[in-house]
Amino acid sequence: MRTDFDPAAMSRNDFYRLLTATVVPRPIAWVSTTSADGTHNLAPHSFFTIASVAPPVVQFSSVGRKDTLRNVEATGQFVVNLAPEGLFEQVNDTGTDFPHGVSEFEAAGIATEPSLRVKPPRVAASPVALECEVHSTLRIGDGTVVFGRVVHAAVSQDVLVDGHPEISRLKPLSRLGKDEWATVGEVREISRIRHADWSGPAGDR
Repeated sequence: MRTDFDPAAMSRNDFYRLLTATVVPRPIAWVSTTSADGTHNLAPHSFFTIASVAPPVVQFSSVGRKDTLRNVEATGQFVVNLAPEGLFEQVNDTGTDFPHGVSEFEAAGIATEPSLRVKPPRVAASPVALECEVHSTLRIGDGTVVFGRVVHAAVSQDVLVDGHPEISRLKPLSRLGKDEWATVGEVREISRIRHADWSGPAGDR
């Protein structure tokens, strides 16, 4: 038995809650930007993924017109900082609806460090920073998808094992439904099967 949900018969917020409770877990783009007048902004966005590898392009969606989107449109630059478990409360703090012109870095007491290729600063305590220049934006309904070409990646040596980021050291946060967040938990590994090695469905092996 299933329960059917018709988005056309539901309010926007009710279906939003359904979507965010079922499209899970969602990685967090902790996006730092700088306004045209020089104010640094920092906000978490949980509609985030990779759009292209060559060229390297990441994407996040801004639901509504927030400072992040305004700054991206004005300056063409942003940084995606990984949101680590150890900064759980600080990441949540930066989701506060501060008035326009207030820097979340300052309000939440989050230290910055200079970026190498773009003007917006990095989160100093974040283990990964992807410095981006805007590739394009796409308006869809009440959201805007921002595509950013990654022009530089800075990764803390503390999370690298043999030159590769290690998930047990990154400890990324993710968003679930309601006010729920998640950490990595148990990590399972399995190799993709080549057709030449196929021996039937998993249930039959």
